Amino acid sequence: MPNLIDRIVGWVNPHAGIARHFARRQLERAYEAASPRDSWRPRRAGASANADHRADAKTLRTKARALVQNVPYIWAGLDGLAVATVGAGIIPRATGREKDKINLLLKEWWKVCDADGRFDFFGLVKAAYVAMERDGEVLVRLRSRRPTDGLPVPLQLQLLEIDWIDDARSGTFNGNQIINGIEYDMLGAVAAYYLWDQHPGEVAVVRGRAQSQRVPGKDLIHLFNPDRPGQGRGFTRLAPVISRTRDLQLYEDAELARKNLETRLSVLASGDLTTMDNPAGMGEAGGVQGQGARDLGELGGGGIVGMPAGMNFTVVEPKAAPGYVDYLKFNLHLIAAGMGVPYHLLTGDMNEVNFSSARVRLLDFRRAVTQMQWLTLIPKLLVPIHDAFIEHAYLAGKIQVRDKAVDFSPPKWDYVNPEQDVKADLAEISGGLASISEKLRQRGYDPDVVFAELKGDIDKLRALGILDVMLFLQRGNLPTQQTTDKNS
Repeated sequence: MPNLIDRIVGWVNPHAGIARHFARRQLERAYEAASPRDSWRPRRAGASANADHRADAKTLRTKARALVQNVPYIWAGLDGLAVATVGAGIIPRATGREKDKINLLLKEWWKVCDADGRFDFFGLVKAAYVAMERDGEVLVRLRSRRPTDGLPVPLQLQLLEIDWIDDARSGTFNGNQIINGIEYDMLGAVAAYYLWDQHPGEVAVVRGRAQSQRVPGKDLIHLFNPDRPGQGRGFTRLAPVISRTRDLQLYEDAELARKNLETRLSVLASGDLTTMDNPAGMGEAGGVQGQGARDLGELGGGGIVGMPAGMNFTVVEPKAAPGYVDYLKFNLHLIAAGMGVPYHLLTGDMNEVNFSSARVRLLDFRRAVTQMQWLTLIPKLLVPIHDAFIEHAYLAGKIQVRDKAVDFSPPKWDYVNPEQDVKADLAEISGGLASISEKLRQRGYDPDVVFAELKGDIDKLRALGILDVMLFLQRGNLPTQQTTDKNS
């Protein structure tokens, strides 16, 4: 809409008026959400990921832990993520020149790799993953041991909650910048971490005496899943659903209180005292105090109670409010989506799940889990651990070369439809789209071990003279008498 000045300019100089009109149009917002009329103002607009972490991460972490400890479906969702992502273990297998020797060392070291003695290797990886999802980040400290400690390789791992980092540490050190307890060099790489002497929430901590010490970055593995460029610390996976989960818990508490009220039957008594027979006597027997409300006392079931004439009774019976289950399911669907898990995995509710919908959702869930395995857990935790293992094995003289070539086998996915899925795998192998080894690795097996077992079984069957019989049985046929006579 042209204003007064626009109209004057257009009357004096039409060309200038037209140019002014189009210039004003260019100032209009292309995106409605960017319009100044929109009253939404995001908090800390323009803040870096590290600034957001410093302001909110500790509070989010505390609330996430409380939800996992107290809300059954939150715990179930987190446990389901761990089962799908880690399962019984993501197995590393050396593939380099000394792979046989390294793999034997790995199997022995897995049993004693935990410096605290609580987990084996796979249990420690699972605990680290759960801590990362719940708290947003976790630390694994590489502890070098003496050759005389009797370990297969002089290395152990210590799992530390992220609370060990001194968040208040900021500033500079030898030209390096310290942000949220992490020291970065001039190129932005992590140089060191500042860790407390002990967990700051430990009951034995003496207030005012705890101090943080500088620990070189090469001695720590900092596991988290960054969402933004330049992000140096992680946020809990539960951050998007904390408020909704808490609101739903409050709603459930209110519904429980209302249900308690619904189970109670109230009676209101009213009437004109002047028309009642012996109101004073009634007061003595019925507990009347003064001329106000009357208390009829507890009415026993099946009893007959005589009431004075002139008294009217009104029964107050609370009515159940509909829609509770629908509202609860709606919010649980949103919470499941925010956590990145299927609804039935979060709640155990399979009533509305059919084969097709479950399979489609599981395919999406599997892709997300595979992404977490190969983009975060394997490169940021398992590969650094394997590299440290090889380095310590080489320095201890256990191996002759620093060959860090390794492959990882995540846990296999159970088949939704075993017959169809197995046929699909065989079709891929026969069509040259996949190898037998690849399919075995997807199932969590070591191809070399499987092939060695197959060779041993075939050699044993041939030595016993029943290999042909087993082949016939595999094809669903039995050798006929005529075939046997011809062979003889």
